[in-house]
Amino acid sequence: MKIKSLISTAGIACFAALVSPTTAMAQKSFTLEDLNYGGTNFQKMRPEYRYTQWWGNQLVRTDMDYCSVVNPKTGKETRLFSMDDVNSWAGLKASEEKIRHLYSATFPYTDKPLVMLMNGQENILLNFRTRQILKRWNRVQNTQAMDWNSTTGATAYVLDSNLYVSDAQGSARKLTSDGSGVIVYGQVVHRDEFGINTGLYWSPMGNRLAFYRMDQSMVTDYPLVDIPEVDWVPAKGESRIAKAAPTKYPMAGETSHKVTVGVYDMKTQQIIYLKAGDPTDRYFTNIAWSPDEKTIYIFELNRDQNDCRLVAYDAATGNKIAEIYRETDRKYVEPSHPIQFIPWNASQFVMQSQRDGYNHLYLYGKDGKMIRQITRGSWVVMELIGFNAKTKSIIYASNECSPIQRNIWAVNIETGKRTLLDNGKGYHHATMSADGSLLLDTYSEPSVPRKSDIIAVSPKPTRTNWFTAPNPWEGYNVPDYECGTIKAADGKTDLYWRMVKPIGFDPAKKYPTVVYVYGGPHAHNVDASWHYGSRSWETYMAQKGYVLFILDNRGSENRGKEFEQATFRQLGQEEMKDQMQGMKYLQSLPYVDKDRIGVHGWSFGGFMTISLMTNYPDVFKVGVAGGPVIDWKWYEVMYGERYMDTPETNPEGYAKTSLLPKAKDLKGKLQVIIGTNDPVVLPQQALSFLKACIGAGTQPDYFVYPGEPHNMRGHQSVHLHQRITQYFEDYLK
Repeated sequence: MKIKSLISTAGIACFAALVSPTTAMAQKSFTLEDLNYGGTNFQKMRPEYRYTQWWGNQLVRTDMDYCSVVNPKTGKETRLFSMDDVNSWAGLKASEEKIRHLYSATFPYTDKPLVMLMNGQENILLNFRTRQILKRWNRVQNTQAMDWNSTTGATAYVLDSNLYVSDAQGSARKLTSDGSGVIVYGQVVHRDEFGINTGLYWSPMGNRLAFYRMDQSMVTDYPLVDIPEVDWVPAKGESRIAKAAPTKYPMAGETSHKVTVGVYDMKTQQIIYLKAGDPTDRYFTNIAWSPDEKTIYIFELNRDQNDCRLVAYDAATGNKIAEIYRETDRKYVEPSHPIQFIPWNASQFVMQSQRDGYNHLYLYGKDGKMIRQITRGSWVVMELIGFNAKTKSIIYASNECSPIQRNIWAVNIETGKRTLLDNGKGYHHATMSADGSLLLDTYSEPSVPRKSDIIAVSPKPTRTNWFTAPNPWEGYNVPDYECGTIKAADGKTDLYWRMVKPIGFDPAKKYPTVVYVYGGPHAHNVDASWHYGSRSWETYMAQKGYVLFILDNRGSENRGKEFEQATFRQLGQEEMKDQMQGMKYLQSLPYVDKDRIGVHGWSFGGFMTISLMTNYPDVFKVGVAGGPVIDWKWYEVMYGERYMDTPETNPEGYAKTSLLPKAKDLKGKLQVIIGTNDPVVLPQQALSFLKACIGAGTQPDYFVYPGEPHNMRGHQSVHLHQRITQYFEDYLK
């Protein structure tokens, strides 16, 4: 396997080509059961991963049948307890009671030898020093959301659409009674946009609970249908007929839901709602608590998503205290991160913003006055990992080393001095100890499947390699993976590409080529991880004799505001121009057969696939489009209007990007695939395109997965990729 790299590190030039054992030495071939998620052998073909938890400042490995503490200087492990131990100490003898693995064991108290364990029905809090159970309680089943507070022992949960809180003794209190599919409590709102991933927010000391309430009564139902499983046998008196399964779906330009934020006080047992005014056509996101639990901070956004305000509310009364920050943009503002207070200074917080063109960290006083910009440069902060009180620094991830890398840094809040903590290569994800003095850095590089280093942050960064995963593909025929750049259609912007060459590549031959594309916001395909982030299906296709080519066009993530906003009000148009720059490069290669070029993508990539097939019908011979958007007027409000505005305010943009008029331009072989219960890109999208094709006399192929959502689950994913592969085998090869 040859890996060519154009990755730079901080002051370090590109890696040299790396060569692994020759094809003659590696004789095994992959199957989709090996490579595809859901395949019977897939887990064995992934780089080994070690599960861990932080217990204060001690790193604990949580394996299948034991937990051990890892020495940060040597990487050696000392066993704490085994699965047999905890089952014995807890007196769990019946098979349904026993703990079956320790992967999910957690250590909720930094200064106490307590571990939280779960079996199928219970939570068990156990002292592994004294070998005694401190608490054992039944876990409420079939909840729609749940959050346990370790400080008070209280649990907030949503059951049958209503919100409950149980205290440390397990006494539950029902807080709402009007919950339903229409009134939604304690769950994600605004269709998971704006960084929202929960609907329950405990205050720092657990005395109050903030929660979302979403009223969807004014939103139109979309008529999805649940059909019985093939082998399902109805009980006596039960209908065999398919059932209506409508979903609330606010389309661009139509009436959206209304969200409010409630606060439950554990002491008074009362709920108040923040007095934010009329919630119509407004978004409330990134809820944050002040350290003293007295104030709630929320980013509020208008429906046009170009006017964002950070507002403080009194948690006891719900009264508005002040608007402490405002950011506007002629295109859109996209708040995705809550503010975070400085652990050693409760009057200051850190905020993330793209106000200077790139996502960076800013220090503010709680009065709303900016103290300083902490990071700056033509790169983006990708994650605020945590704080180190001793060094007065922030630990964060960024792509400062290279646009396709992710590296871990520390920045001093007072001086702005930045320190690279990892090796300056690859794609890194870190978790942090309680005080920020230690990090577990798990990463890969183009030729490195996975490694885990323990980083001591203070006083000078040191790294100890704890674990290096063996190459799970050793002994297999593995293709060449390459990475490079071309200029975007604007003539100035670097775009990164990945190429996977066929097994036994011969530059004198001509090969069929498949372009895999996504191209939409909040995603990328090419990075400095193992095989440059290559999807396993690409390896499977290379094994079958195809060249695979993947390009991250303008509009994709982590390249700054100008790069991301280039597609505003015209989704697909600039993206296609960039993809065609990639095609010019491909067609310049002597081993690419210009008459055998295909394209495949899913979701936004499905939209791009059909866009390329119909706008450039003489270039792309075969396409497979999964879950495709066909017309943005049928997509959801939050995402659709952010990037396209409304159909009423941007009729030209919606007309230009719609694929319905393009149905007549389809020349090649196109297969459209959807799940019939897709609540993200509704079946109406694909069906409308088929109807347009019928009217235009063009002939796409169509395949559905009954009852499946936006992505195929489990082993059906293997079937899906068999079908995609076969389509190219039938019509491109």
